[in-house]
Amino acid sequence: MIYLDRNEFNFKPSQKVIDAIKNFDPETLCFYTRIYDEGKKSIVSVRLSEIYGVPEQQVLIGYGGEDILKNSVHYYLSTGGNNTIMIPEYSWWYYNRIAGECGGTFEMYPLHETGDTFAYDVDEVIEYTNRIHPRMLLLASPNNPTGNSLTPEEIGRIMENIPSDTMVLIDEAYASFISCDTSYVAPLVSKYSNLIISRTLSKFYGLPGLRMGFGFIGKGHEGFLNYANKYLGYNRFSEAVALAALDSDEHYRKVADDMEWDRQLFKKELGNLPGFKVYKSVANFILIKYPVAIKEALQKALAEQDYKIKFMGDKGLEDCLRITLGQPQHIQAVVDTIKKCVK
Repeated sequence: MIYLDRNEFNFKPSQKVIDAIKNFDPETLCFYTRIYDEGKKSIVSVRLSEIYGVPEQQVLIGYGGEDILKNSVHYYLSTGGNNTIMIPEYSWWYYNRIAGECGGTFEMYPLHETGDTFAYDVDEVIEYTNRIHPRMLLLASPNNPTGNSLTPEEIGRIMENIPSDTMVLIDEAYASFISCDTSYVAPLVSKYSNLIISRTLSKFYGLPGLRMGFGFIGKGHEGFLNYANKYLGYNRFSEAVALAALDSDEHYRKVADDMEWDRQLFKKELGNLPGFKVYKSVANFILIKYPVAIKEALQKALAEQDYKIKFMGDKGLEDCLRITLGQPQHIQAVVDTIKKCVK
């Protein structure tokens, strides 16, 4: 089965990752890490501190980006008496669920379809946040499934103009696919104490099965850090593989750059077909509007070839497909199958 439905990684890991796995000493697992004796969380948080220029104390480590998100939402919606989180209208359904898990409530704010993309209206986000005054504001950049993102300047403008007691959680799981610039992270986290930026090794670094996420938080959140950090450290095998992945940017950057071929193929082959619209994406997936009349035939044709893509069921996106970008031959096969179903 070729899985193009969950934004996984249909390429090879880097050689450094492969070597780290092959050379890992199993006896290491017989002992806890000792880095906690130095007042640090993980050898990975130390390395991330060096890469991003953020103090190690403000680096978060989790069981995938999912863990960073869940810990953040659960903690902040359960403290302070305000349990409301604002979530983008078209976004990952899981945001709503983790809010409900801790008794929280959510308010949706709009994303706007403009031309071949979706976009945040920054002024509108600011207005909504000041009017609703939620405990948390969630921003996804790039957003899943629409594929649009915020610039560092837009993030700064939002932070500057909303209540300082609203925690802002930015899900940047897909942020590295278009830009390798991370220089904005440290200044934002240093300036705004109410900011959390969540990232992961699951997407750009292609290791969703490793379950390793990371993030950064503003100053002054000892309560949350005590809640989220692991007293006895983290999975030592995962740490070794994570370090190898973080040292393999050249390999993963080439993969990300090669995905542009996929984007252009979808645009060229499907963009002008009746009933189709190919949205601009800065992530490792693409959203495509299609004529729903072909849905049953398309599902059957893809299943016969052992391909799986995402047929969207979200309100307002029922006529859309989300397809993970992958190997050229896989993407070509999906495009050809779609075109055959149109005829």
